[in-house]
Amino acid sequence: MVKGVLASVLASVMFGLLYAMAPWLAPLDGEQIFGWRVVVTLPFTTALLWLLQEQGQLKAMVARVRAQPSLVLGLLASAALLGVQLWLFMWAPLHGKALPVSLGYFLLPLILVLAGRLLFQERLTRPQMLAAVLASLGVAWELWRAGGLALETGIVCLGYPVYFALRRKLGTDNLGGHWVDMALLVPAALWFMARAPSGLLVWQSASHLQAMLPLLGVVSAAGLALYMLASRWLPMGLFGLLSYVEPVLLALVALLLGEQLAPGQQPLYIAIFAAVAVLVVEAVVQLRQERLRKVV
Repeated sequence: MVKGVLASVLASVMFGLLYAMAPWLAPLDGEQIFGWRVVVTLPFTTALLWLLQEQGQLKAMVARVRAQPSLVLGLLASAALLGVQLWLFMWAPLHGKALPVSLGYFLLPLILVLAGRLLFQERLTRPQMLAAVLASLGVAWELWRAGGLALETGIVCLGYPVYFALRRKLGTDNLGGHWVDMALLVPAALWFMARAPSGLLVWQSASHLQAMLPLLGVVSAAGLALYMLASRWLPMGLFGLLSYVEPVLLALVALLLGEQLAPGQQPLYIAIFAAVAVLVVEAVVQLRQERLRKVV
């Protein structure tokens, strides 16, 4: 449980850093950044797979595909769902849509909690229930204030639960399954990369990209791997609630990039920070209890 919590929090930090990096990747636009992110992430994800000695997952998946060829359709659907989210994540901060996407990440944990309860019969602890109620109040206020959902918000809060549920159903909710998702996205990524004026050699006209693109790969691979591991190690409900760390960071980055909170949006953030505080207190209590058990 503890390692899952740590993986989730570290993944959120990595994603916040990625959001902040987007403007520094100019002259690439959102689609080209998506392409480069996939291509430069895959080698580091491969290295992680071998470092953690989980390459056997790939062999097992190949054997499953040979025995059940229709599994390929599920794998393609999984990769497509992830690809849309990765593209939107890098596109939004460059097109003034960082806050609608952040709201999607505020809604996402509640949808994951609901999915965990309905699909996997998971139960929340009392502190987690309190956090869910606080977050629900904040999100309900924001939906009433905004008058509904933006398209970008809906894609995030509905797309990711479908993605995670599909991975669990396919039995690919592991690092090997994540590697397959990224590998299947490479053709689309190369197409987006080739659309740049200088094509695949964009760093020759923008020398700073020689450092930024490898950094993009490292941060993206680490963040995605930690996120996928957390989704595997934690119940979906708790995994969803811990995801509130990420939109808080994304919203802060959006403000640093020049976007502004709409009038009346403060109750949303007050409620979310309160929910996160409840989860932090529960995590601290659990850590102390585990240490006491080890001492005894």
